[in-house]
Amino acid sequence: MPYQALAFCNPLIQPHQELHIVTPGTTHHFTSLAWLAAALILLSQVALADTEVNLYSARKEALIKPLLDRFTDETGIQVNLVTGKADALLQRLKSEGANSPADLLLTVDAGNLHRAKTAGITQAVQSETLDKAIPATYRDPEGHWYGLSLRARPILYAKERVDPADLSTYEALADDAWQGRICIRSSSNIYNQSLVASMIAADGVESTETWARAIVANMARPPQGGDRDQIKAAAAGQCDIAIANTYYLSGMLKSDDPGELEPAKKMAVFWPNQPGDGDGRGTHVNVSGAAMTAAASNKDAAVKLMEFLVNPEAQAWYAETNGEYPVRTGIEQSPVLAEWGEFQADDLSLAKLGELNAAAVRLMDRAGWR
Repeated sequence: MPYQALAFCNPLIQPHQELHIVTPGTTHHFTSLAWLAAALILLSQVALADTEVNLYSARKEALIKPLLDRFTDETGIQVNLVTGKADALLQRLKSEGANSPADLLLTVDAGNLHRAKTAGITQAVQSETLDKAIPATYRDPEGHWYGLSLRARPILYAKERVDPADLSTYEALADDAWQGRICIRSSSNIYNQSLVASMIAADGVESTETWARAIVANMARPPQGGDRDQIKAAAAGQCDIAIANTYYLSGMLKSDDPGELEPAKKMAVFWPNQPGDGDGRGTHVNVSGAAMTAAASNKDAAVKLMEFLVNPEAQAWYAETNGEYPVRTGIEQSPVLAEWGEFQADDLSLAKLGELNAAAVRLMDRAGWR
């Protein structure tokens, strides 16, 4: 509590007594009642700052709210949740600027987190707890964002029509053998942009552009729909393989809707670029993550929430509920993910995905990837 606030508890101060408060270079004159009123406002602001945090989340309420409620139960800190699309929340933070009420941004993909950082709407966080829990690969080197959960973007194949022995790497999907057999969403999707950015980091711009042109030629149909649509199209025979994030398949496999469950049961996961395949750099992965906003007024509470989201219990719940992998090591995977087996993930720093995003977008445009 600021030392000035303690003065208001002094019984020696009489009503309407004039107080002289000296700060460097100035003398301020207040009546004791005015000073008391100011103190009460100050104390209420301090108390409020300790008991709430405002969160903008690109994750749906059902996928995060129960965990936030648990945080409130354990800490007494109320979480005021606003949900929306990742792009819309980013634009909202830009528009609100220094007047934004948001303390934390929770969003998907390192590309989006990097955009928030470069837009100047985040600030660095220093937390030994976060640094110890989250591998350096999955957080911003300057502390502007931290990964909270991990998602992979492997090759999903139709069990009845594809021999997994014919699969090896992302790069190999450029072969003529896959002509008319690939389903993948549009180049406007941040997940594909980050995949291409990872390939630029591994193979360079020229080789990746050649690959992207071949992928376009091998598409079974023009890009359309989301990742679930690619999975359903492959299951229905419109294509043989889909490139999609694992949590979409996981969610479909846990669904009570036959329209989701039955297509998912026809698909299997192949982990590309494993040791012995090509350069063996590992399967492309990405994160959902959190960043403290530049306008945050509840910084301590915001850091506490970030730290809570990486404790072992929260990591296990978050990964199970969202069908993602824990970003923290040593956490048990969900049964569905465990069935897919262990894999080596690309150890590229995810900050690089954001740095190469613009190059990836330009490359995909040149390649005719719509």
